Amino acid sequence: MRDVRRLVVTLVIGSFSVAAALGILALLTGGDGFGETQGRVLLTTVVVGVESVAVLCYLAVAGRPAAFVGALGGVVSLVPTGLALWLTWGGSDTAALFEVFGVSVTIAASLAQACLLIALAGRHRFGAGLTGTLVAITVVAAMICLAIVAGEDLGDWYWRLFGVVAILDVLGTVVLAATGASGRRARPVAGEPDLLSPAARARLVEAAHRRGTSPTQVLDDALDALLGP
Repeated sequence: MRDVRRLVVTLVIGSFSVAAALGILALLTGGDGFGETQGRVLLTTVVVGVESVAVLCYLAVAGRPAAFVGALGGVVSLVPTGLALWLTWGGSDTAALFEVFGVSVTIAASLAQACLLIALAGRHRFGAGLTGTLVAITVVAAMICLAIVAGEDLGDWYWRLFGVVAILDVLGTVVLAATGASGRRARPVAGEPDLLSPAARARLVEAAHRRGTSPTQVLDDALDALLGP
């Protein structure tokens, strides 16, 4: 899993580096006018950049019990990325094609959001707040997809309900992000023993660097191997 994650990260960085270089080249060689080709190159850079960020979100749960969520997101995200590149470079567009694009990008974005929240919560910590927020994310995504497929004429109460669930989605995301970030920055209280010696911390950081992951992930993997998940 670590080798796969490192390979994916390398591919993401490499592909976006190439796309970024092409975008810069298009901007610098456009001459007095900005042609259609330069615009397509820049749009390609944006599409590849968005996909790269999404893949990094999916990788946040790699090696965890919820890794299947990231794998599903990675597969789904290929659909809007491929369609966006197809449309950018002159592919034929239809209403059905735009519906597929809208639905797939909604699902991919929702899965990316879910992966970040799951990773922020840590291993085996599916509390009420995280579960409720994941349910809200699912409902929001489903309602958006239904609106894309069925049209906007779904009634006033549909959009009122959508607004309520969307607010709960955002609220849960903000609360989980804030509490997760503060928890990660927590310092030992006065008098609490230091569980890791400087030498152990150095070994942990070195192992994380070799494996291309974080010290916390290395420690989690070691505890899982020793004590079981």
